[in-house]
Amino acid sequence: MSASPPTQHSAEPHASAPGNKLNWLRAGVLGANDGIVSTAGIVIGVAAASADRGHIFTAGIAGLTAGAVSMALGEYVSVSTQRDTEKALLAKESAELREQPEEELEELAAIYEAKGLTPETAWQVATELTENDAFAAHVDAELGIDPEELTNPWQAAISSAISFTTGAALPFLAIMLLPPHLRIPITFLVVAVALALTGFLSATIGDAGRGRAVLRVTVGGVIAMAVTYLIGTLVGTAVG
Repeated sequence: MSASPPTQHSAEPHASAPGNKLNWLRAGVLGANDGIVSTAGIVIGVAAASADRGHIFTAGIAGLTAGAVSMALGEYVSVSTQRDTEKALLAKESAELREQPEEELEELAAIYEAKGLTPETAWQVATELTENDAFAAHVDAELGIDPEELTNPWQAAISSAISFTTGAALPFLAIMLLPPHLRIPITFLVVAVALALTGFLSATIGDAGRGRAVLRVTVGGVIAMAVTYLIGTLVGTAVG
């Protein structure tokens, strides 16, 4: 028996989900990158305006804390929305399997036929998978969702906050531990090296061109630090 034309479910993405571990790792690297750039900009800008260690410390701690909290809240809201969407899709699929099992079987067979199987083989595969566990077969083929491993907003929020704080600690410690005449140039160097490393790791995880990624991230961070340094110098001169 050949597969009938698939029932249209335009709201259901028929695609496989990307590796969750790779996504979390990449998010961690990008979070660290954000922490490096934003905190470096703050402390270098303040250091350019004032040599007072207390002012730099206060600004750095405030920027680090605000950034980590903001990243955590943003990830929590974003991933909570994604989790709600996943749960809604799973509930929708479960209801469709109860209400129109034949149409769902035809749709599953059509998915496998579209992947290259003959109509007869696709129908056989769909039938056997449906007999074994219809819900698991459909959510895997149609939605790419594992019901046992839904995205966790708390995990995302905590991971984001930790990665941001880790990245932010590098420029903060560099500028706080160095003598005044070395603070800015050494911090520039530390941040540039750290950004090059995050660019390299991000490209490696995504299997992209490493050279371009390193250059893009490093140049962007250096420009951000240069701008904040210039602004800090202008402000320090104006109020000095």
